[in-house]
Amino acid sequence: MADDSTSTFLAGQTGLIVRIPEAEPAVGGWRERLDPSARAGVPAHVTVLFPFLDESRVDALVHSALADVVGSHQAFDLSFERCGRFPEVLYLVPEPDTQLRQLTEAIADRWPEAPPYGGRFAEILPHLTIAQGQEGAVLEQIEADLADRLPFTSRVASVELIVHDGVKWQERASFALGE
Repeated sequence: MADDSTSTFLAGQTGLIVRIPEAEPAVGGWRERLDPSARAGVPAHVTVLFPFLDESRVDALVHSALADVVGSHQAFDLSFERCGRFPEVLYLVPEPDTQLRQLTEAIADRWPEAPPYGGRFAEILPHLTIAQGQEGAVLEQIEADLADRLPFTSRVASVELIVHDGVKWQERASFALGE
């Protein structure tokens, strides 16, 4: 997924994402070329929690608990008006990101063995990755291309559980947010 800079995905890995289909026209081509998660089948998204539990642990009880945790949060709108950067990474900034952070925190609190980003980063920083492992000039080119394609908004009404099957990421379940 976008938060895994190694671009190596393991069979049985899972993640929780919110799809952002409105981003595909603007970033789909760039992601397909420059984001390993896109090439592995992950749509434009903001990660809620990665990695989540190994697929072998995701049973009916986990599905039920996820439905409860996710359903206790209200659906919300996100606006994408600007780009942000990590080293060698370009992403879209979702605003406001409070609901995304709260969703991540609630799920991580329920499953403390699955901390955000595998515990590698202290801060939760929601983002929609466009390109990884690229030099500044490439990121500047992409950002210039996106200038005329922003802003757009997206309604977040569900969280998807995706699983890597050893080749591609596949959606396994969708959990509705409250209305």
